[in-house]
Amino acid sequence: MSITGFVDLPFSTIRGVQPYLTLKVAVVQTRGNPLLHSIRESRIAHHTDAGHTRFAIYIADKNVADLTNAVWHFKFVLDRCRAGHPHRATALTNLAWARLQGHILNDLQGIDSTISLFREALTLRPQHHPDHPFYVYNLTEALTRCPSTAASISEAAQLYYELLPLCPEGTYFRSTALGDHCLGHVIRECNNLPINVSDEGIHLRRIVLELCQLGHQCPLDALTKLAKATEVRFVQCGNIDDIDESIQLRRDAVSLCPEGHPGYATYLEHLAVALSACRFNHEGKICDIDEAISLHEEALLLHPVGHRYRDRALSSLGCAILYRFEQCSNININDINMAIKLYRDTLMLRPPGHPRRDTTLNDLACALLAKHRKVRADDDLDEAIELLRASFLSLEPGRRRTRNLSSALCSRFKQTRMKKDINDAIYLCRQSLEALPLNHPERCLGYMQLQKAYLCRYQVLHNVADLSLAMENFRLASRHETQGFPQRIQAAFGWVATAENYRHESALEAYAEFFKLLDCHLATRSNTISRREASTAFHRARSLPADAASCAVRRGRLRMAVELVEQGRGQQWSLASRLKTPLEDLDSINPNIAHEFSELSKRLFDIQGSTGNTDRSTVDLAAIQYKKLTKQWEAVVAAIRNIGGFSRFLLSPSYEELQVAARQGPVTILIASKYSCSAIVVPTTGEPHSVAFPELALADLEKLKNDFAKAIRHAAGMPPEESRKDLLVLLRTVWKEIMQPIVNTLQTKLNLRYKSRIWLCPTAAFTSIPLHAAHPFRMKADNSGREECLEDIYVCSYTPTLSALIRARQTMNTRAAPTFVAIGQSQPGTGQGTVLAAVDSELELVHKLVPPNVQFTSLSGDEATQAGALEALRCNTWVHLACHGKQDRDQPYNSRFAMRDKPLTLLDIMENNAPQAEFAFLSACHTAAGDEETPDEDIHLAAGLQFSGFKSVIGTLWAVDDAVAKHIVKAFYEHMFKDLKGDAVPDCMNAAWALNCATHAVKTKVPLEQKIVFIHIGV
Repeated sequence: MSITGFVDLPFSTIRGVQPYLTLKVAVVQTRGNPLLHSIRESRIAHHTDAGHTRFAIYIADKNVADLTNAVWHFKFVLDRCRAGHPHRATALTNLAWARLQGHILNDLQGIDSTISLFREALTLRPQHHPDHPFYVYNLTEALTRCPSTAASISEAAQLYYELLPLCPEGTYFRSTALGDHCLGHVIRECNNLPINVSDEGIHLRRIVLELCQLGHQCPLDALTKLAKATEVRFVQCGNIDDIDESIQLRRDAVSLCPEGHPGYATYLEHLAVALSACRFNHEGKICDIDEAISLHEEALLLHPVGHRYRDRALSSLGCAILYRFEQCSNININDINMAIKLYRDTLMLRPPGHPRRDTTLNDLACALLAKHRKVRADDDLDEAIELLRASFLSLEPGRRRTRNLSSALCSRFKQTRMKKDINDAIYLCRQSLEALPLNHPERCLGYMQLQKAYLCRYQVLHNVADLSLAMENFRLASRHETQGFPQRIQAAFGWVATAENYRHESALEAYAEFFKLLDCHLATRSNTISRREASTAFHRARSLPADAASCAVRRGRLRMAVELVEQGRGQQWSLASRLKTPLEDLDSINPNIAHEFSELSKRLFDIQGSTGNTDRSTVDLAAIQYKKLTKQWEAVVAAIRNIGGFSRFLLSPSYEELQVAARQGPVTILIASKYSCSAIVVPTTGEPHSVAFPELALADLEKLKNDFAKAIRHAAGMPPEESRKDLLVLLRTVWKEIMQPIVNTLQTKLNLRYKSRIWLCPTAAFTSIPLHAAHPFRMKADNSGREECLEDIYVCSYTPTLSALIRARQTMNTRAAPTFVAIGQSQPGTGQGTVLAAVDSELELVHKLVPPNVQFTSLSGDEATQAGALEALRCNTWVHLACHGKQDRDQPYNSRFAMRDKPLTLLDIMENNAPQAEFAFLSACHTAAGDEETPDEDIHLAAGLQFSGFKSVIGTLWAVDDAVAKHIVKAFYEHMFKDLKGDAVPDCMNAAWALNCATHAVKTKVPLEQKIVFIHIGV
């Protein structure tokens, strides 16, 4: 049989380039004697040869008839090399190449079909095939010859990015690919594409920048385009990483552009704008705005009097100085006066008829308004309004924006009470909205401006209808779907604050809208840390979960209070844990969809895990894949909700669903809000109960929290036998003001038996107070003995959220003999802490106390590494961890246990799926202390272990004395394994009871602050 293929013959290097000659080669092979097969293959070879002959004549003579003949022969061959034929890729390429040359010479039409042929050929020569680079090159040739579209240019760029690393330096093949009509053409066309801020669009910009480096081409345009794309995405999504990257790209462009370059001043201004208008306005760092002003001043020097762009340089500098004046707390009158002067100078260079005069009128007015707000000069306000009217009237109706004029009129109305001003403001806002299409993103801003006008009129005239109209516009703004989540979240936050301030009936609706939008916003982030960064960007809203619950309690809506506080708290955990949902019920009804959901959840969980990769291109690719999988996952979730009995699958849980958390004992949610402090007791059945703390305000709780921190630090330096008077006073306050009213409710309304289990779910400042240790420290009225404390009356546990407790119980499997690992690190790696002398003896103690029927292993010394500890957590059901613990309050996912080589972080633990795990004892410091930035999230090491699969966890609220801790460890395990006989299996659900017994047993051996440092979390 005759096989036709291509062979590259290399020649000696000429002028640094190694030429290649691509030849068609036919090889004759004998394969048995099926006569028909032999005849068919012979005809294929004959027509291939004939096609190449006619094609060569066409290339030489440009006779279209020869091209038509060649195409016919190659088509004949392709029709006989059907799918699966070993030479189909060559047949496709022969036909496609002939058609491409005909297209180049304008003798054939239909480049799309030619590209399809090359594309199919490439699929038959995948990566690692020796001919793969040749087939990639063929497709790039076709794509660069077709009319440029965003799709074709993007595909060509991706292919060149794949091709160039496969082509050695100095080869003819590489030099051809780097030619101006090949790679150069693709780079230019990509740089001409409009800005696309999707993950795919930004990934393309990164590829173009790398192609510039691979192709030794000037990257200035590519740097600028990528910087602009990340800057726009920052404006839309608020991710600080984007603007940080944009600024660095702008810096790179400035450094690559030599002074004297005609575009140097422009690159300076672009960097200055990114620093001032974007990052400074977001973070308020004075160094950013100072640098921006310095850059604008440098640019202005490059635009002397008479320069055609001097007006732009003046205006940009004025804008940056205005930003500094508005954002800085210290009033610098020189700044605002300079900004006003710069804008007046700009206006002189933009006379009537200038296309940017309206913008300058607006800018000058904004500067005057800023001065009026801080200095209260009425003349400035009047001039600003006149300038804004002039700017407004100079524009065509479709381009008019009324925000600043409306705001100025509202300000003057508050001063003068002239109804015409406020009516004009409302009319302008309405007119602006009417000019925008219903789906236009700027309608969100229009609604917000209109609500400000209505609210302004209500504040002066007290017409309740105006307040209702303001709330309605808050509602419309927060639900305007074509605007990005950050802006809508800000609208919802404003709605909450205003409704609370004026006690409007829509407050609860506003809270629910805020939590829903924030949840949707966080769900767009593909990893744990970026979700936390996104949530902390709304730092003013940190108190909203407790505030929402307080609002519902004040209105007697206790069920809704439970739902809102659960919805608002723990979003970091709930977003990640939705990928770990038990599916037993679904699997019994529809195993196929249960399997599909499980597989997609696993793939999503794997993608969203690690954030250690700092390569932005890799991160963007992961984000693209995450969003695609998320769409598939959401479609499956929607299908599951259409199945009977699953209509609320993964939705924010209702009160009835949350009440399952109280199945084994009531859960008390403690609410710390600036509006009121109280508690809600969720019983096993029936309605929730409210517990008021009439003498307790949020400021009192904050003081109590801080006093505890001081008392604990003070106690650490005291001799063990010395009385902890400060701590006693504080624990007595906790009993009197907080826990005694709750105990009264449990006893009188729930008739809860003595020594029953209870769970506490604290919010905000309550999370840093040792509620479980509340104690009256006084004698009974009849002097018959001391009054009982909380731990005398009930067995107390904590839970970060009700959902966390429900998930822990859902994943409880049929109990089998546990496998127990004790992990200890007495000599952690460099920078992780001092030597812990008592760790090894603690591990030996635990080993002695573990029953003989429990498989026990120990991990210490050089074996107790980060990887070794993770593997132990993954493979064992019970864990005892003795080492240094560190809570990172700034970056809680970096909270860590000290190991021999490197720390075991909270993020490592969260990504370490351990569904079979049952119990963990964390004999380390600060393992249950929360996060300063998101205090309602309870992001700490103990919660992370619970999330990874451990149902029952003992953690610590502050520093542990390892020499003292062994007393509690000994007492705990003695009670934990008490009365186990034969092959009886230990039960992790006894951990809370065992800890309760242990603290009683050691009260004469252990200082008070060490006795109460341990808490139980979970089942």
